[in-house]
Amino acid sequence: MNIGIIIGRIGDVDGVALETEKWIKILVKMGHKVYIMAGSFKNNIIPEKYRTLLTHLSFFSPNCEWEQNRAFFFPKENPRNLIAHLEQTSDHIAKEIFYWISRNKIDALLSENASALPCHLSMGMGIKKAVEIIKIPVVTHDHDFHWERGDRYKTPHKEIDNIIKETFPLNLPNVKHAVINEYSKKILKKKLGIKSTIVPNVMDFSKPYARKNDYNKDLLERLGVGKNDIPIFQITRIVKRKGIETAIEMIHRLDDKRLKLIITGTAADDERKGYYKELIDHIKKRKMRKQVIFGGHIILSERGKSYHGKKIYSLSDAYANATACTYFSTYEGFGNAFVECILAKKPIFVNNYKPVYWPDIGSKGFKAVMLEDNVLTDKSLTQIDKVIHNKKLQKEIAEYNYKLGKQHFSYEVLEQKLKKLFTF
Repeated sequence: MNIGIIIGRIGDVDGVALETEKWIKILVKMGHKVYIMAGSFKNNIIPEKYRTLLTHLSFFSPNCEWEQNRAFFFPKENPRNLIAHLEQTSDHIAKEIFYWISRNKIDALLSENASALPCHLSMGMGIKKAVEIIKIPVVTHDHDFHWERGDRYKTPHKEIDNIIKETFPLNLPNVKHAVINEYSKKILKKKLGIKSTIVPNVMDFSKPYARKNDYNKDLLERLGVGKNDIPIFQITRIVKRKGIETAIEMIHRLDDKRLKLIITGTAADDERKGYYKELIDHIKKRKMRKQVIFGGHIILSERGKSYHGKKIYSLSDAYANATACTYFSTYEGFGNAFVECILAKKPIFVNNYKPVYWPDIGSKGFKAVMLEDNVLTDKSLTQIDKVIHNKKLQKEIAEYNYKLGKQHFSYEVLEQKLKKLFTF
């Protein structure tokens, strides 16, 4: 089958792009030909002959930015120009999609969040116009919806509200929906009567991950972590919902100076720097400057070299050097960092983040010290302390969770899901 994927950007580190790459690998493995139409490409995940660049689809295109500003951020009193622009631009996108489908003899279409979240209005509208005419089978991979984003997509214009209701998510007879968690499945059915299939985010359990080697053996030393210290890693971006202050408080209350919390995110993750400053104040107040280390200057998603020619380590390298990991998020659409930690064979301390952790992950039986509402009780601290200081227990937990992770969140699981989704 020839499968066409429409996405705003591919090759980036955002969740949509990363999961799409995994879908592409499995679809190709299954024998399908995959064609991509995207607003930007940052890697060569498929050969050039299968790639089509349509800059209108980029989230950073002048069209998209203007649409978002006029619809949501800086709306004008009269939306007439905005509506005319959306209709004209989406007509152009629909025509490009139509020609692309015809030229490549595409049998089925995959819309990557473009038909779920109105972060690119004319793109979603263009997809809808195209598939209404062509009647091609469509799978929409819905990572999140506008009602999950608070006031982000609030607009004073009824015309925009109507477009959102009619387009996001795409609700047509020739469309199948894939969501990433149980909550989205329930809400989609309750709000719109749309049935969907849960396809969890997955990891490749068939390849070595987070192994100590010659490249990463000096990582802790470069971070100023001593040989007798106990490194606990927070491998997330620095954004408020990640609950990093709870990890800092955990280290403080465990009262062991050998414990070092390494945070791999940087201040750049926090757009207004308010949360980063809160964390710095938290650290200063508890006199923990020697116990909390920010490692984002040498830890990125992939290995490389800095401007000064020094080594940059990957997230895999960070996991390889961790004794355990903290993940006290308050909200996640799924929570890839949890599965990464399981893949890395490291114990994890987690908050029961809403709405996903317990229904979609925790209830599977993973061994993890779990907090409720990020409250560190005496019981939870005792359990955490026991794991941190017991290497045998760490190994037992890691091996048990790894087997369970492979059972529920591996590429093999994804392949079974995609076989059903792309049977029409």
